[in-house]
Amino acid sequence: MAQESIDKNLLQTFVPVNALSGDQLDWLLDQQEVCRFQAGDVLFSMGDEDNTTIYLLSGKVELTDESGEVQVVSAGDTASWHPLEHVQPRRSTARAVGEVSVVRFDSFRLDTILSWDQSAGYVILDINANAAYQNDREWMIRLLKSKLFHRVPPTNILEIFRRLRAQRHKEGDVIIRQGEEADCCYILKEGVCEVAISIGDAPEATPVAMLEEGQWFGEEALLSGKPRNATVTMATDGVLMRLDRKDFDALLREPIINTLPADEVLGVAEKGAWWLDVRTSDEFDQQHLVGATNMPLNVLRLKSRLLDPGKTYIAYCDTGRRSATAAFLLKNAGLDVIVLDGGLNSNAATLNEYLT
Repeated sequence: MAQESIDKNLLQTFVPVNALSGDQLDWLLDQQEVCRFQAGDVLFSMGDEDNTTIYLLSGKVELTDESGEVQVVSAGDTASWHPLEHVQPRRSTARAVGEVSVVRFDSFRLDTILSWDQSAGYVILDINANAAYQNDREWMIRLLKSKLFHRVPPTNILEIFRRLRAQRHKEGDVIIRQGEEADCCYILKEGVCEVAISIGDAPEATPVAMLEEGQWFGEEALLSGKPRNATVTMATDGVLMRLDRKDFDALLREPIINTLPADEVLGVAEKGAWWLDVRTSDEFDQQHLVGATNMPLNVLRLKSRLLDPGKTYIAYCDTGRRSATAAFLLKNAGLDVIVLDGGLNSNAATLNEYLT
C-alpha cells in the first residue's frame, strides 16, 4: 500500500469538504492521507471503529454487509462524493475491486475544521460590518485564519477578541526573552519584531526571523509548558495584543453544553423535542433522522429566528463537534438545545431505524 497526495480541486468534489473555504481547505490538505490498494485488499472491516472519513478517488470498492448483500461504489459516481460507509462501528466490509485509491481524514478533525470555518465566518461578517473595527479588520481576520486557533473549540471564537489586551512598545523593547517561563503570548497588531536565538556560548543571539503585522508569537511555550525558545524584540515602534496564560488556557477549554447519549436523547425526542440536523444540505439529503429539520451551521444564526423558543431541540451532526457549536450559538439566542453525544457516526446501531 503506497501513499501519495491529491490537489485541492479534487478535494472540493467531496461532501462535506466542499463546504470549506479556501484557507481551511488548504489546512485540511495538510491532514490528508492518500492510500492505494490492490485487488482484494480490505480497506476496512465490519465492526471497525477507526474514526476515519474515507473517500474513493479511483477504482471500485465492494461493500458487503452482515447479510451478504453487496454494494459496488465506483469513483466518479454520485455515491463516491460521500464518505464510504460513514458510520462507527462499520456496518460492512470494504474490499478493492482492482486497483483503488482513497483519501482518509480523522473524522473528528474534519468536523472540527468545518465547525471552525463556519463559526469564524459569522465573526468575520461582524468584523466587516462593525465600524468600530475599521482599523483592526486586517489583523483580526488574519488571526481567525491562524492554525494556532484550530486548537480553540469553535464555541470559543467570540471570546478570543474579548480577552486580548493592547500594549504599545518602542523600538528595542524586549518582549520575550529566551529561557524565561511563559506567561502570555502576543499578536503583532502594528510594527515589526525580530526573533533571535542564543546558541551555545555565543556572545550575541542570532537573528532568525522577522515578524510582521498579524503574526502570533510566544504560544509554543504556553502549549508545551517549556521555557521560551527565542528572544523577540521590537524592531520598530508598534502595538501588540497580549493574551495572558489564564485566558489562553480558558480558550482551549470546551464550554459546558447539554450533551446526552443516544438512548436518553430518544427519550427526549419521544416527549416532543425536535431533531435539528446542522450538517450541510448535501449530507442531509444523503441520510438524516426522520422528522429532522436541516439548518446547516453556516446559516444557523440567520435562521434561528424561525425556531420556536418554547421547544426543545436535539442538535446532531456526524461527530458532535458541529452540533456542539450549534448548541452554543442557539443557547445564546435563548433556545433549549441538547447535543447528541458522538453524533451519527457513533450511534448508528441505536438510531438505525430512525434514519431515512
